[in-house]
Amino acid sequence: MEFDPASGLMKCPYCGQTRTVDTAKPDVETRHALEDYSGAEAAQRLGQMSEKALEVSCSGCGSQVIFEPPEVAGVCAFCGAKIVAQPKAADPMIAPDGVLPASVPRETASRSVKDWLGSRWFAPNDLQKLSRQESIQGVYLPYWMFDAESVTPYRGERGEYYYVAERYQTQDAQGRTVMQTRQVRHTRWYPASGQVQRSFDDLLVTATRAIPTDRMRALEPWDLQELKAYEPAFLSGFKAQRYQLPLAEGFEQSKQIMADVIQGEIRRDIGGDEQRIHQMDPRFFDVAFRHLLLPVWIGAYRFQGKVYQVVVNGRTGEVQGERPYSTVKIVLFVLAMLVVFAFLALLQKQ
Repeated sequence: MEFDPASGLMKCPYCGQTRTVDTAKPDVETRHALEDYSGAEAAQRLGQMSEKALEVSCSGCGSQVIFEPPEVAGVCAFCGAKIVAQPKAADPMIAPDGVLPASVPRETASRSVKDWLGSRWFAPNDLQKLSRQESIQGVYLPYWMFDAESVTPYRGERGEYYYVAERYQTQDAQGRTVMQTRQVRHTRWYPASGQVQRSFDDLLVTATRAIPTDRMRALEPWDLQELKAYEPAFLSGFKAQRYQLPLAEGFEQSKQIMADVIQGEIRRDIGGDEQRIHQMDPRFFDVAFRHLLLPVWIGAYRFQGKVYQVVVNGRTGEVQGERPYSTVKIVLFVLAMLVVFAFLALLQKQ
């Protein structure tokens, strides 16, 4: 049986029989303390996607994908290269805690890609291959989700506006020089220091490097309230990418996100009309994380030596991607426009 996004059930592709997915697993809200996965004992906490999971690496882009038989490696979903490496038993990893099951069927994703391509002028004909159902693959992408408490001492300045009347010369409607008065704004700066506290929940950091970060962000939002506890059955008929961003690096990225929020908290704490932050020292504690899998449909192909991707959010159907421009089509379009302009000019002369 394979997981069927349309019904959310396991479905036999031959007879259509269905059954529910067994999600009798630990609570999806379970978090792991970051410190438990940072020391020498971290290796003892690693696990598997499933007992039957196989793993293969793409020699083209380096992506590692995990799947269950009878699924096969085939073509890399991220770069379009043929995978010739032999699958092996999946290496231990930080096992997923939760999964957002795909709800957009392959057929719907293919239509969305076709509509997206139809709105792209000057795209080469080869790009139409991505609108075929067999050209896109269902992949669960890895994410880290972090929670943390923070305390941040800071030092800066608070700026307060004051206004001074200033006289200046100008000209009236008759061109005569006259004196006018205006209020000029100035700022007085006062030293400020203090400490802010902030809690962070469910900070999402993508753990794939195979898709540009801006494209991943454009696929948002994700309806994370529908997360399910991870169950290998969801992987049936799909692949899952092994996280490329290690947990420690993922946390560093989350710290950058949190630092931006903390700066806003500091500015509010300083008050006044303007603020300057000279120093801030964020300290994070009670850090916890989850490893999540979120669904996409993705197709990739090579054109003139470059890889182009089109990605569909497996929950909303949102399409994001890039495509090359066909020089032949552009030239033909320009020539056609020149012919039209020449014909119109000829009509005007007659």
